[in-house]
Amino acid sequence: METPKSKKVEIIIPAYRMHTQSFVNVLDGISEEDALKRIENKTNHIVWMAGNFVNMRYGLGAVLGLMEQDPYNELFFQGKALDESYKYPTLADLKKNFHDISAKVYQKLLEVTDEELDEIFEIGMNIPFIKETKLNFIGMCIGREDYLSGQIGLMRRILGYPGMKYDVDENLTY
Repeated sequence: METPKSKKVEIIIPAYRMHTQSFVNVLDGISEEDALKRIENKTNHIVWMAGNFVNMRYGLGAVLGLMEQDPYNELFFQGKALDESYKYPTLADLKKNFHDISAKVYQKLLEVTDEELDEIFEIGMNIPFIKETKLNFIGMCIGREDYLSGQIGLMRRILGYPGMKYDVDENLTY
């Protein structure tokens, strides 16, 4: 593993990289048709979950200074509710965007300084025990990615796919 400038992200980077692996693994083999299925019209579909995951990566990039814009931001920003009247992107499109942004965010994680991580980043949560800093926002994004991976993993099983594998592609370096 490359050495980050900030000791504070040493715990974040392994989680980030494992989430990259999990994103690939949890979507493995899911058809485009099944990715749009909902359960009793009560759940989000896998495309929405994957799109929100990708949007989290763009959010991480933005807080770290990347000027990249999620091409599907209007569909997924801040967990915008699924709307079946929208035309959602394909899983293939989302995977491409995921890999494009994830490598760039990883590089920014390696370059960020303690001073930058300590900067206030207000998101309006108003929770007394959470100081709204860039570091804490990054932590919340990592938590959201965990949640989304679990949701997609559950949908895999409901739709008749085998459970997610935890294979690691050592060529995936971000």
